[in-house]
Amino acid sequence: MRYPPQILEEIRARLPTSAVVGKRVRLKKAGREWKGLSPFNAEKTPSFYVNDQKQFYHCFSSGKHGDIFTFLMETEGLSFPEAVERLAGEAGVPLPKLTHEDREQEIKRKSLHDVMELAAVFFEASLLGPSGPKARDYLAGRSLSRDTQTRFRIGYAPPDRYALRDHLAGKGVPVDMMVEAGLVHPGEEGKIPADRFRDRVMFPICDVRGRVIAFGGRAMSADVPAKYLNSPDTPLFNKGRLLYNYHLARQPAHDRGTVVAVEGYVDVISLSAVGFPHAVAPLGTALTEDQLALLWRLAEDPILCFDGDKAGQRAAYRALDVALPNLSPGKSLRFAMLPEGQDPDDLARAGGAAAVERVLASARPLVEVLWARELEAGPLDTPERRASLERRLRESLALIRDETLKKYYREDIEARLAALNPDARSNRYNRQAGGFRRDQRGPSPMTPGSRLSVSPLLARNALFAGNSGESPREAMILCTFLVHPELLQNHAETLADLELEGRSTQMVCSLLLDGAASGEPPDATVVRARLDRAGLTPVADRLAALVRPGDRWMLDPHADPLRLEDALRQAITLHRRARTLHSELRAAERALAEEDNEANLAWLREVQNQLSSVEGAEADMDNAGILGGH
Repeated sequence: MRYPPQILEEIRARLPTSAVVGKRVRLKKAGREWKGLSPFNAEKTPSFYVNDQKQFYHCFSSGKHGDIFTFLMETEGLSFPEAVERLAGEAGVPLPKLTHEDREQEIKRKSLHDVMELAAVFFEASLLGPSGPKARDYLAGRSLSRDTQTRFRIGYAPPDRYALRDHLAGKGVPVDMMVEAGLVHPGEEGKIPADRFRDRVMFPICDVRGRVIAFGGRAMSADVPAKYLNSPDTPLFNKGRLLYNYHLARQPAHDRGTVVAVEGYVDVISLSAVGFPHAVAPLGTALTEDQLALLWRLAEDPILCFDGDKAGQRAAYRALDVALPNLSPGKSLRFAMLPEGQDPDDLARAGGAAAVERVLASARPLVEVLWARELEAGPLDTPERRASLERRLRESLALIRDETLKKYYREDIEARLAALNPDARSNRYNRQAGGFRRDQRGPSPMTPGSRLSVSPLLARNALFAGNSGESPREAMILCTFLVHPELLQNHAETLADLELEGRSTQMVCSLLLDGAASGEPPDATVVRARLDRAGLTPVADRLAALVRPGDRWMLDPHADPLRLEDALRQAITLHRRARTLHSELRAAERALAEEDNEANLAWLREVQNQLSSVEGAEADMDNAGILGGH
């Protein structure tokens, strides 16, 4: 319902912003304001400010800004009415009473909630009863423990046509209410109303408050028309406006700063069972704008993890098209595609939490998936076809409404287009990899006269040394692939998209990617022979000499594969973070040069804080020997 502005103002007046925020963030007084560490991003230096006089908070690290209602919506995933109701209770402010029509509708909805709860209890009991052995065997075969079944309230609809109807009738529920709740089919032409769900494993669908409002049923028989059947739209349920498991995933998603969207109920349940309780799923539909908005209430950068088949790829591309017009600074999507023929349930049962984590860690940003989709449309061996690629990309970018974001997307795509190589072999590999390497040699952000001061440790760190020499971190990454070329089977695409500063690392990278594109065996001896033929053996030896002592264990041919993958992933993540900060630093410097105001200066200072955080992470890894395994 709508709340009068004076009611909202009274709640704000009675509850200082610092009092509401302080329940979740440790605040310290800073002049007329309060400051603390951001609840939205991990950081070491406070960038989150609260002003009680102006009744707002502002987070420089994430750009989030709002009042006490917004804060609860952002940190706990509450809807606006839920936030108003909670804070009104804390403030002792009575809310307006419902009109007669509102009250009647509320009573009706409450009655339907009661009916749905009765149905859920019936299905749960049926699963454990005499009619449930087949369903119990199915769940056991999917490795869903009894505790997991209880947590998700999984049940079973018996095969009898009137089992649920008769049970509810015995509880005094009229048939017309069962029909309105979507539990039975309405009787037509003299037919008796019959249960909608029969001989199916039942998955209750809950609203944001955890109340059962619908069901999804998985058929036990192979000869039924629909393997999965959802409740129809009802006064309680609209399948395009809700996500399965939203109520249970809300808090874990906010605690972890991310949410994972998969395609089915069992995918969600299996991920939760192996340690990913922040998983949700659409309800038998392609991702909608309303569902996307729900995902963004949970996290700024949700991960879509679709099945590793053509249907999963199509679902990812449809989600991309839904997202483009709704993107905004700080709100995007990442895409984690599974191996061919696998779904998240398969992955969780076969590989456990480690396998799931590896897939999620390799999630690609939306711009890369957009680029990959257009590359797959056809070859790029003529000017006309490359022009068609450019036109399609520009049409997609035109959908982005936020002008600032559109500008950055345009710059990224322009750089990728400029890097296109008409050489057939290069194009063939890059289409397979889903992206082109970009060779960007812009000026170092650490230019003379910069207003940003950098610590001595950061200044001599090779990640931030620009073009002054070969980077030990880049050398370590490339030499690891030279010694362990089998890693290219899973990481060729990552390597292809890695921005490298050093000329030597770029040449070695090209040789590795050409070998991967030609399908040569992932053997170190073969790679060494190719280095010799290309005259790059001295270059590779020089890069190996640059690898720091703490990292040289990675060049051991017998290094532990799992530890090696973890170390390589950390190094690539750190490298990418540094490159991103370089770009943001240049943008902040340009903005401050164009308009010398407090906002731009704050932006520049925040980049400085983030650079210091990366510096600290690099120093911690070196000092603790994390990458070296010491």
